[in-house]
Amino acid sequence: MCNIAVVSMHSSPLGRPGTRDTGGMNVYIRELSRQMGRRAHSMDIFTRRSDPSTPEVTVLDERTRVIQVDAGPAQASKGSVRRYTAAFADRVMHFQQASARDYDLVHSHYWLSGEVGSVLKGEWNVPHVVMFHTLGEAKNRHHASEREPAYRISGERAIAQEADRIICAGEGEKAMLVQAYGVAPQRIAVVPCGVDTLRFRPMKKARVRCRLGLPENKRLVLFVGRIEPLKGIDVLLRAASQVDTPFRLLVVGGDAKDVDRKGELAQLAQELGISRRVTFLDAVAHNELPLYYNAADVCVVPSYYESFGLVALEAMACGVPVVASRVGGLKETVEDGRTGYLVPWRCPEPFAERLELLLSNDSLRRSHGREARASAERFRWSAVASRVEDVYHELVSEYRGVVVGAHVA
Repeated sequence: MCNIAVVSMHSSPLGRPGTRDTGGMNVYIRELSRQMGRRAHSMDIFTRRSDPSTPEVTVLDERTRVIQVDAGPAQASKGSVRRYTAAFADRVMHFQQASARDYDLVHSHYWLSGEVGSVLKGEWNVPHVVMFHTLGEAKNRHHASEREPAYRISGERAIAQEADRIICAGEGEKAMLVQAYGVAPQRIAVVPCGVDTLRFRPMKKARVRCRLGLPENKRLVLFVGRIEPLKGIDVLLRAASQVDTPFRLLVVGGDAKDVDRKGELAQLAQELGISRRVTFLDAVAHNELPLYYNAADVCVVPSYYESFGLVALEAMACGVPVVASRVGGLKETVEDGRTGYLVPWRCPEPFAERLELLLSNDSLRRSHGREARASAERFRWSAVASRVEDVYHELVSEYRGVVVGAHVA
């Protein structure tokens, strides 16, 4: 059994995926921590408090807690959070001392948390595992209109060189770490993200649509995710305007903070002449998403970049074919021509062609859906957690061996 300090500074696992700064990473942290708890590991997830009215400690289960740390103004933007990493690390150490709990390993998520993890590693003399989830250099290469700052790239490079192990979701991210960040390949463990195949499973479409108040006999295309330029919703809207088969497009994501972005997308839909076919909904609770996936005939992930693409995997687990950009981890999740299609990114025409093909061919769509569900089985959380646990055990054993050897000497 190990005591693990999990650091997710800028984004809380208690947040709703699909809202600003909350997405697949939050789901990953929460689900991985639960799996580790079932393996008798204790998980304390440290995150920055963004609501003063919430409790310091929230118990998720017998072995998993979320600890909210006061570091900087509650409503500080993601871009300003870096100023408070030192204060955050200090408050984490204060909590550790007050609770008299020693940690065996630090697992940080995203580069901001990696800066905190580096401090905790030095103070506690424990191994540091980092997951970047998305790399600034990768975002810059795939979406030139939104540049990540140089201090982020240099910060990621420093963290990557310091960490004892980097876990990444796919071979593409590993290649980026080796080529652009100078990380030795043996310090990288490739472990894909996971999906709860019991929660995300095929359901009766008619029953689900009735429950959601959606028309039973119309084709439905689904997008799930944050409302931000990197997600490529503009590409999807332009593709939708080129599809001849009648269908409705349901965009699920965002909240009141995204009203301006949604307004811009709604304006684009109107200019394209498809506004009556597009519905925008705010993000829904994660445990409700299986209903929306199962209501859909096709799920589209048109992102300019995804380090993994959890939405694609969740849709596949529900038996829904996926049309996705040929970028990042999506290339390793979606099997082109078997579980859906991969198309060149930033290009509406091939998206429209693949959507037309699936929407107009019932047998092909059902075949891809069956293969998608079968493919998703290999991403069960139990298998993913087992591989992450192997990384934990290896590093903790190495550190304990070093300490014992030094003592004997």
